[in-house]
Amino acid sequence: MDRILLKLSGEALAGEKHTGFDEAVVRDVAKQVKAICDKHIQVSIVIGGGNFWRGRTSDNMDRVKADQIGMLATVMNCIYAADAMRAEGLKTHIMTPFACGSMTELFNKDKAIEYLENGEVVFFAGGTGHPYFSTDTATVLMAIEVEADVILSAKAIDGVYDSDPKTNPNAKKYDTMPISEIVDKKLGVIDLAAAVLAMENKMPMMLFGLNDTNSIEKAVTGGFTGTTVTVE
Repeated sequence: MDRILLKLSGEALAGEKHTGFDEAVVRDVAKQVKAICDKHIQVSIVIGGGNFWRGRTSDNMDRVKADQIGMLATVMNCIYAADAMRAEGLKTHIMTPFACGSMTELFNKDKAIEYLENGEVVFFAGGTGHPYFSTDTATVLMAIEVEADVILSAKAIDGVYDSDPKTNPNAKKYDTMPISEIVDKKLGVIDLAAAVLAMENKMPMMLFGLNDTNSIEKAVTGGFTGTTVTVE
């Protein structure tokens, strides 16, 4: 693989704190991304906002406003993670689909690819810029737009199971799974709209646990133990 899009869940970045940032976790991610970039693999990143905000706080809250708060949560996450990666010697850029003053720059496909080809890390924050779409959908959309080879999805869970491993100790993990099965069975591994978009555009994914040792680097260099989502 030459160009990847790394999706990080906000909850995974929070670590055992379950909210906000776990600095040790973020620093470890930054070191792994630096190691990947040193192998001349181009890296772009999308981060969810679940460590700060997830859905509406009550049924009285407008869905559009709730989703806008979620978009801003992803911007905060990207600013923090980008700073951690700069501390590792990487040059980073944060792109959003809407203006955020001097904090980010507006997304432009040609500019994003130029940055990636220069070995710089590009963060895509703010989701799609529209309500009713998850960061899963933004992840697949951005991967398609910048012509990534694969999506690496680092979650709080280490792959795709036939049932919830938190409640079923005998849950079976899949090594591979076709994207069509995720869509047909509505498995909820990723947002359904995102899964359909990935299926239609043949964008493969690798799902794994962020907390596993060097899991991001292993997804690229070997030793991957998560679930590969195929598109053939």
